Amino acid sequence: MFRFIYFLYGISNFVAMPEDFHRELDRMVRFPALFKAWDKPDPHRLVEDLAYSVAHFFQSNGTLINYYMYHGGTNFGRTSGGPYITTSYDYDAPLDEYGNKRQPKWGHLKVLHIVIKTMEKALTYGDRHYTNLGNGLSVTKFFGDRMTPSCFLMNENSSADANIDYEGNQYFLPAWSISILPDCKEEAYNTAKATLVNVQTSIMVKKPNAAEKEPSNLVWSWRPETLRMPLNGLGGSFTSNKLLEQISTSADQSDYMWYMTSVDIADEEKMTLHVNTTGHVLHAFVNGRRIGSQFAPNGGFRFVFEKVATMKSGKNYISLLSATVGLKNYGAHFELMPAGIVDGPVQLIREQGVLDLSSNEWSYKIGLDGWEKKLYLKNSTAYKWRYGIIQTRRPFTWYKTTFKAPLGSEPVVVDLLGMGKGEAWVNGQSLGRFWPSYIANPDGCKQVCDYRGMYKDDSCLTGCGEPSQRWYHVPRSFLKTSEPNTLVLFEEAGGDPIDVNFLTVTVGKACASVAEGKTMTLSCQGDQTISSIEFASFGDPTGTCGFFKRGSCEAKETLLAVEKVACIGQASCSIEVKEEILGKLTCNGVSYRRLAVQASC
Repeated sequence: MFRFIYFLYGISNFVAMPEDFHRELDRMVRFPALFKAWDKPDPHRLVEDLAYSVAHFFQSNGTLINYYMYHGGTNFGRTSGGPYITTSYDYDAPLDEYGNKRQPKWGHLKVLHIVIKTMEKALTYGDRHYTNLGNGLSVTKFFGDRMTPSCFLMNENSSADANIDYEGNQYFLPAWSISILPDCKEEAYNTAKATLVNVQTSIMVKKPNAAEKEPSNLVWSWRPETLRMPLNGLGGSFTSNKLLEQISTSADQSDYMWYMTSVDIADEEKMTLHVNTTGHVLHAFVNGRRIGSQFAPNGGFRFVFEKVATMKSGKNYISLLSATVGLKNYGAHFELMPAGIVDGPVQLIREQGVLDLSSNEWSYKIGLDGWEKKLYLKNSTAYKWRYGIIQTRRPFTWYKTTFKAPLGSEPVVVDLLGMGKGEAWVNGQSLGRFWPSYIANPDGCKQVCDYRGMYKDDSCLTGCGEPSQRWYHVPRSFLKTSEPNTLVLFEEAGGDPIDVNFLTVTVGKACASVAEGKTMTLSCQGDQTISSIEFASFGDPTGTCGFFKRGSCEAKETLLAVEKVACIGQASCSIEVKEEILGKLTCNGVSYRRLAVQASC
């Protein structure tokens, strides 16, 4: 008896192993990409390289593969780690953050898993024989008594395609690819041949909320965060004559902790407030006025804040609000990474010298007033909200509106472009931190990514110079269909909610390129149907989804033939790739004929 097991929560285990198998278990984790940070572009790993890595593992005697992540996720609430890991934990996974199939990655790996499954007896019981053919080419054969032998043909060159002659047959291997022959004769799968795999490519789009016209229909109210008491040194829970570490002091109850003290100055004088902090964000107030804010660069969270402030004659109040953006959650001794203004120093620098406040009596308050009042709950109308003209670009401000749940069943996101930094709630459920004002590094993105060669975290990037995260997942389970839903935003840095709107995520275009003799299947998502065929060519078309081009030879009736297969108006349709259906080619000499189609949903 054989076991074939998937665990689809975060890590997916792909196992090919008999119950009585006694070979030492060899296992490995494969990453479909990496997590995203607030200052970084979107990381991707092309499926051709991921599939190559997985096939190479089984070729090398592996028996169990883990994917981290197989299903992307969302860091709701304050659960994102890092520091500076975004709310989205999509990971470019085969199933995306919302649960959609990321095509062609999901389908490509599905076919690979199926092919590997057919070989499990040879892979787990068989003997292994490796033959190095030179120039980066090799053949690995698994064989034994009373079993069908299975073979892997490998081309590990990162630039040169190759042909391999093996046991009387010739096989074409693109650069950086592996062909799998379950019977050591017929090629069932190649990690780089999309037409052999026969998988749809989907271009996802975000569609406006059809339930109402947004953003114009959203009516906003607002109220300021109450800062009066901490800005005057009041409301602290305890005091200490030293600067305390934030995480241990607050027991991670909040992203925010106040450090408050006072100092007597004889005469009015301009001084430089100097704060040495381990981050991640610092807002500094002197005598009730914010003199500046600063956040640490990702990777080096200790920074120095310096701003000039006018100190009045008599008692002066210094209030420092320290904020964290996710805590360290991996690596050696991650629990020892500090946050906040631990040990300082905090100093006032003037012409006569330095006044060190580090050993002053400091008063501490954990969290902000709005959280204590639970302004993010729907019934927060017990507290005064202001209507009419809303204040924008104002730090420490709460905003609230109601909206209708988007129609249909597709995943929902909220577009927070225009907001600065803070946290969002829908019907009292936290969507997580937002920070669309943090712009990703403008460098490193390529127009065309190349799967060939060893994978690096910057191998394939998109979104350079754009907001690190603009759209935030709103699970349908958070929404109500029969009554208005409430969106609450806490804005820490200063933003404008006027352009906030809700959208649904779905397949916008479905494409495929399939070899002659196979069947092409195209599918939309949810309630969507195929509305038009934008491109169809049978012959030698070139390009990829969104960029298909006609080749030098094609059948003239292909577009009409595809439309006649009853694709229009259907959620999905299948097309047999053969001349009898698609039309006769107008020229000769095309040895490898294929059908390329792009449909709009």
